[in-house]
Amino acid sequence: MRCGMNRAVRAPVTLIALSLTACATPVPQVWTPTLVPKSFTGPVTAEAPVWPDAAWWQAFRDPELAELVSAAQLNNHDLAAAAARVLQAEVQTTIQRAALFPQITGQVGHSNAGCSGQACLQYASGKAYGLSVNASYELDVWGLVHANLRAAQEQLKSARFAQQSLALSVTANTANQYFNVLAIRRRLAIAHEDIDAINGILEVIKLRVKAGATSHLDLAREEAQLEAVKAQLPGLETTEQESLFTLAALLGRPPEGFAVAAHDLDGIAQPELGAGLPSDLLLRRPDVAQAEANLAAAHADLDATRAAFLPQISLTGSGGFISAATSALLQGSNFGYSYGATLLQTIFDAGRLSGQKALAVGAQKEFIADYQRAVLNAFVDVENALVEVANARKAREHLKREVDAAREAFEIAQLQYRQGATDLLTVLQAQQTLFSAEDQLAQITLANCQAAVHLYEALGGGWVENAEDRTQFASN
Repeated sequence: MRCGMNRAVRAPVTLIALSLTACATPVPQVWTPTLVPKSFTGPVTAEAPVWPDAAWWQAFRDPELAELVSAAQLNNHDLAAAAARVLQAEVQTTIQRAALFPQITGQVGHSNAGCSGQACLQYASGKAYGLSVNASYELDVWGLVHANLRAAQEQLKSARFAQQSLALSVTANTANQYFNVLAIRRRLAIAHEDIDAINGILEVIKLRVKAGATSHLDLAREEAQLEAVKAQLPGLETTEQESLFTLAALLGRPPEGFAVAAHDLDGIAQPELGAGLPSDLLLRRPDVAQAEANLAAAHADLDATRAAFLPQISLTGSGGFISAATSALLQGSNFGYSYGATLLQTIFDAGRLSGQKALAVGAQKEFIADYQRAVLNAFVDVENALVEVANARKAREHLKREVDAAREAFEIAQLQYRQGATDLLTVLQAQQTLFSAEDQLAQITLANCQAAVHLYEALGGGWVENAEDRTQFASN
């Protein structure tokens, strides 16, 4: 009997009941449509694509990023472990499916018997050779075998979804670490540019001190400013190396000799991306699909524990030959057979079956909560990412204008100081304002890139459930 449902065609309101398992027992209510928002509250770009492409990192238009992502997907050790877990789940499904079929064994035997004295009056002595085929089959009257198979199948789906969710996370982390390296390099370049500017001002101050046009106080102030900027370099360099090492680990490579060629985020495109309906989101997140598969597996496990209370009916049969000599073994007169049926019913087990059922009920409740949490987290994830993208873009536009104004102010202050029209304090303030604005712009540019990555990841990264997982387990 087919009781499966196709996730690709069922409407969002079917989340009221996850009818993913056998029809033997009712599936608990885990969701209500009133809790699924009609739309996202975060700002959405109307012209942007509703859902990301599966190769969403290409939207940043950076060839080096594309190469790094490809390397991570091929060589990441966590992904390799996830692939191994999928293989284990596939084998477990094969093992459970085998219980649907008769078990057939062949047997070849040889025995010697002897006796002495009075024992020979009751027991014969001599040799015997045997050849037989035996078969056994458990009738799945109550659905125990099918329930175990459904549980294994759903666990296989869960393992696949977990692998796909991890692949999305690894890709996002790779992009974020790459962007972080480039942002730190830009901040280091800004600091070195500031140091060069300070050294230029120091030369002017030294000439003015020598000419008696200014005091040593101005010289000390500018030297202090120089050391303050230099003090920031070690911290930035440490962060750059740590990000590089983390990126290397994501790619499955040792830190030694690993490097990226790009130096800043200037060449990184800022992609436009919208968001579709929240109800559609639940079919585009591999982590939600994983939570759903875990719940379906838990329900199948519960069905199995209920079926275990009922009698087990087995059919057995055997046929073969037995003879005192191998030359006559296959003669028809030496053929024999037997067949029969057994019914096995547990009478007393000191609470073992009841305990297994209670354990399955508890696991089902746990996975219901896990599923509800996964759904809520998916909605919150997208809302947070939409706000991050919108606000990071606004901040970047303001900072770009601030940098332009601060650069003009610094250039004017330097010129006026050389002409003796203003004091050094004005130059220092203008310089600090420019340096701070440029540094903040580099950081907010990084925030823009990482917010876009967050939104891509929150929307499922272009993931859709493949046909194999949708249809493979519709029936046993």
